[in-house]
Amino acid sequence: MFKKVQQKKHNKRRAFICVLAAMALLVASTGLAGCSSASGSTPTGSSTLRVGVRANVTMFGYYNTSAGTYSGLEIDIAQEMAERLGYKDVEFFAVTPATRSEALNSGEVDCLVACCSITSDRTGEIDFSPAYYEDNSVAMVQYSSCFLSVRDMVGCTFGTITNSNTTDELIAKLKAIGFTDGEIRSTNERGTYLELDNFNIQEMNTYQELSDALDVGTIDAMCADGAIMNAYLDDTRRLLNFYIASQEYGVATVKGSALSDPVAETIQEMLDDGTIDDLIDKWD
Repeated sequence: MFKKVQQKKHNKRRAFICVLAAMALLVASTGLAGCSSASGSTPTGSSTLRVGVRANVTMFGYYNTSAGTYSGLEIDIAQEMAERLGYKDVEFFAVTPATRSEALNSGEVDCLVACCSITSDRTGEIDFSPAYYEDNSVAMVQYSSCFLSVRDMVGCTFGTITNSNTTDELIAKLKAIGFTDGEIRSTNERGTYLELDNFNIQEMNTYQELSDALDVGTIDAMCADGAIMNAYLDDTRRLLNFYIASQEYGVATVKGSALSDPVAETIQEMLDDGTIDDLIDKWD
């Protein structure tokens, strides 16, 4: 009888130990899972992706002050990309061509989806995803100016966005067609007004400033990417039959960062499965 009781006690103790072991294993696995979701489920280790976007470019990135929301092609691309990368939230930060590089390299944002053209100079400093949008930069004039060709614009002023690549591309294109020798004669103190042999360039911070300057005659032509220009084209203006350069927009990330490859792969997936085309059609 005694032996049987002892056997029962041993069995109970063994069962109790097994239960404790199972509970410890469950707690440990839960803890590991919690750590994984908190820090290892996204490339940056955060549940929120911080994205630099444009706030004043209709159809691409526009901030509605009344509603307090962003909308546009690049907003949709950023949200879809973030979801596929495992992020729960997306936080948007307004950037301009003059501020976006600093915002990225300082860590204020994780990436840029901000009409950022892929150029050889930029790829040496930051990483880019495959291009999600292609466009041509063009020149727009007032109908009242009577300019029929860019060759009619000797002595005129062309407007471009500060710190965009359009300024350099415009000079290169006009040099290629024999309109200029491409040498800058002088600039103002801030470097935003350039005098060349046969024309001048005035850089401004926003497209609205360029549009207003075209209205009042401060500039004779407004130069920007075609898709952006459509927002400022009306019955009083027209595009010259003159293409400055081809532009390809990509998602920009810090050079060699943990986000670079996952972003590139995700954008390529979105291109391959037709998501990018669908979003472009939505905003076209």
